[in-house]
This record gives sequence, C-alpha cells and structure tokens, in this order.
Amino acid sequence: MTPYDQISRRTAVTAVAATTTAALLPLATAPAAHARPAVPAPAAAPAAGTTAATGFLHGVASGDPLPDGVLLWTRVTPAPEAVPGSGLGPDVEVRWQVAEDAAFARVVAHGTATASAATDHTVKADVRGLRPATGYHFRFTAGGVTSPAARTRTAPAHGAATTGVRFGVVSCANWEAGHFSAYRHLAGRRDLDAVLHLGDYIYEYGTGTYPAAKYVVRPHSPAHEIVSLADYRVRHGRYKTDPDLQALHQAHPTVAIWDDHEFANDAWSGGAENHTPGAEGDWAARMAAAKQAYFEWMPVRPSVEGTTYRRLRFGKLADLHLMDLRSFRSQQVKGGAVDDPERTITGRAQLDWLKAGLASSDTTWRLVGNSVMISPVAFGALPAHLLEPLTKLLGLPTGGVPISTDQWDGYTDDRRELLTHLADRAIRNTVFLTGDIHMAWANDVPRTAATYPISPSVATEFVVTSVTSDNLDDLLHVPPHTVSLAAATAIKAANRHVKWLDMDSHGYGVLDITAEHAQMDYYVLSDKRDPKATSSWSRSYRTRTGTQRVERVKTPVG
Repeated sequence: MTPYDQISRRTAVTAVAATTTAALLPLATAPAAHARPAVPAPAAAPAAGTTAATGFLHGVASGDPLPDGVLLWTRVTPAPEAVPGSGLGPDVEVRWQVAEDAAFARVVAHGTATASAATDHTVKADVRGLRPATGYHFRFTAGGVTSPAARTRTAPAHGAATTGVRFGVVSCANWEAGHFSAYRHLAGRRDLDAVLHLGDYIYEYGTGTYPAAKYVVRPHSPAHEIVSLADYRVRHGRYKTDPDLQALHQAHPTVAIWDDHEFANDAWSGGAENHTPGAEGDWAARMAAAKQAYFEWMPVRPSVEGTTYRRLRFGKLADLHLMDLRSFRSQQVKGGAVDDPERTITGRAQLDWLKAGLASSDTTWRLVGNSVMISPVAFGALPAHLLEPLTKLLGLPTGGVPISTDQWDGYTDDRRELLTHLADRAIRNTVFLTGDIHMAWANDVPRTAATYPISPSVATEFVVTSVTSDNLDDLLHVPPHTVSLAAATAIKAANRHVKWLDMDSHGYGVLDITAEHAQMDYYVLSDKRDPKATSSWSRSYRTRTGTQRVERVKTPVG
C-alpha cells in the first residue's frame, strides 16, 4: 500500500487559548503616518535540530487588525531547556512597544505580559487605542533581549470611504514538501494591508507519510504524527523557525482560519479520517489540544466557542466573514447521503450567523474566508491515467464520482440554503476566498450548476493553490502543465462555471478590492524545493461590482 492509499484525501486535492493581554497606555497625539514603513530583515532562525538558545527564536507576529488596534504575538525562550512543548522554563516578564517609527522614538502604546510554561511561553497583547488605516512598528523585550522589530497595520475606520484594500492570500504549507518561498515573496511586498491564511498552516503527519520519504525536502519535528498538546506545540514551534514564515509575520498582519490539518486529515466534529481512538486516544481531547496550541501559537483572536469564525471590517469597502468548517461539521459520506438535510458543514449557529452577516452588511463587498471549495465540481470523462491519481488526491472511489465529499459538495443542503439566501435577498458582490485543494481556480458560483448559465451565478470564488503541499504533477512526478492539461479541459467542459484552473503550480494570490472590482492575481513559484525559488505572475481574474461573474484580466494590479 502506498502512502497515497493510506491517506484518503490530501486536503481536498489529495480549549481556548491561554494568553495574557497587557494593559495599554494612552495613545500619543502625533500625526498619523500614511507611508507604509520598511521592515527590518528577520533574525536568523536556529537550524533544525540545534540546541535552543534564549531569546525570541520563533519571531514575532500580528493579526486580526481592527480600526483601533491589532493583536501582537511572540514566543520567548527564557532558558535553553524551555523548548516548545517541554513544559519547562521559568515565568518571564515580556514588555511590548508599538511605535509610529522604525527607531521607536515615537512610542504610542506599551505594556507587559507574562510568558509561562502554561502557555508554552507564548504571549499576546490585544492592543487598542491606535489610529485607523495606519502603519505601526512593534517589538518585544524580555530578559535583556529585544525581539526583531516588525510592522503591522490597522484596518480602516468602519465608516471610512476606503478606496482600496489589498491582501496576500495563501493556504496549505506542508513543511516536508518544500520551502516557504511564497511567504518570502509576500513579505517583500509593501502594498498589502494583511495576509489571509485560509488553512493548513501546519500539517499533522509523521515524517515520510506525505509526501513519501524519498520526496521529503526537510523532516518534521516531532517525527511522529502529532496527537498530544506537547506534539502540536512542537510542530507549531518548528514551523515558526522558518525564516520565510518569520519574514511574512514581520511584514504584515495575518488573518487566519484553520482547516483540517491543524487537527488531522479530513477532520469533522467527531473524528478524522486518520484518527483511531484506540491508538490515538479520545478525539475530543486531541481536538482540544490542537486548538489550544493553535491559539497559543497564532496571532488570532478566538471567537464563539473557541473557534475561528469571526468577522472583520475594512471601512465601507468590505466585510470579511471568516469560517470554521471543521468544528461543527457532520462526518463525510458518499453518494446520495450528501443531500441529507440533517447533515451540516457549518453547524446551525454558524450558518445563521453567516446569513445574517451577509444580509445586513452595508459594505460594497462581502468576502468569505472559506477553507474548502463551495463551487460544485463534476469530473466528467477523464482519461484513466488521470482519473486514478485525481481520485486518490480527492479520496474518492477510483471509478469516479461527481463530488469531493469533504468540500461543500458533500453538504449540499447547507450550500443550497446559503446560495438561495444570496439569490432571494439579492445580496450582491459575495466573493468566496478558498484554499485546501492545492489548485488555483476562478469560478462563478451558480445557484443551480446543472442549468448554468441559465441558472444565474449568485457569487464568485477564487481558490489559491498550495504553498508547498502536493498537487497533480507532484503526485504523478511529471513536469507541470503537461498531462494535467487533459484533466483541466475535461473538468471545465463538465463544469461551465469553472473559468480557469491550474492543477500543478505552487504559490500565492494577491486580492485587490476596490469599489469597482475584486481581482485575484495568481503568482507561481519556480520550484518549491528550492529555498531561493523565484516568483512570477501567472493569471488574473476579477469580478466587477454587481455582476456575480468572473472574467480574465490581462495584467495584475499595480
């Protein structure tokens, strides 16, 4: 049995955080800084396997920007033995500063927090009292050591007539499958308001499981599949030593949601595809451990019931509705059971929350951070040599079926209810932003796919490819854009609402939002296995306001 047979799906291609919020001092009244400040180079990360020194070895980060504030994050190593997941090391006071300038001559907020083993020596400061749409610098100090300085940016005021916002968009970063050059290229941009991470920030597998051992670029830590709280902490800690990931967090605030691999493959509310209760313990305990580590290690505010569904606003231009499609979903099924109205991908409370938020929004655009694809996909007639690897990636029978049941295709009643809500309420300019499937897509989202385009499109969807996680050419071990072209042609022929897909590349997206359009620029890497991989623009698609349709654009945004 191959590793691909052992794992039924490769992310659809294939507990509350304990933190200390510091007290704030009043904001100084210096003029707002409109220029986006430069970012110092990240501090060098310790090499894998080396003994930890003390200090800020895992970088600094910010996230969830608000008009008056932002969440700051770091992890302190107060003693050599206080490595992630160890439970060792003394408490240490951590001071933080937010300034208008890179030299920290104009400090506008500061405070203290305590890093302790109880939170794996991570700390957060939920800073408020800042000015809207303003770039700031921040840093931490502890035990006489100062962290790297970083930049962040607040969101526009809720009522501001914002001319534009721009986000980097990423998902699916498997440590073993390659290097995080996509993060480095996004870190180098100075035109982003934030970076959206749409899930699979970490992967839970043991080393050599995915990809197979002979294709591993760099090994996981710990080497075994992560199950316990200590395991998840160690894995998060390993990720945060990556220099490109550190650079990304130093350059831009992050807005993140989780998908399945922050827990286990094909996770649902009561289990996961690769969770065996007898061997790996109680699922609820494992999920609670994964969530605790996630909120400790990520610059994310927990919301309702300790989940990641929440809402951010960027002036009068866009609401961003962020989904949790793992905590409440029913178990994946096959065949006609996908239509069962008792089954759910969102849970009743979250679906009602999303529908109410979309209906009441007074912004130009309604963005939905959506970890798995909502657009329906039928395979049509694929050549046998392509059908088999695609069904392995998607976890489907090799005979072929019309859906991937881990996506919204496996929960058709929830999708029908949501799309009917958009249509019946005439809710315009809804854009789903999606990761998970390790391919790039640009889709109309029809109310009834079988009769599209007679049945209208009620939304659009932009799906970004993976940072490193395997896609079709990786599975087949062939050059990109060779044998996959036949598969892409067949999928588009069977799904007229799919306007474009790239089944082979790795990279990231840049989403540009103005009153006139929502445009996704797709960028691809030269080689995910090369730590110095270059990046190039591939394609651009946009939806113009009021159209609910995607169209190709010949150039990326400036």
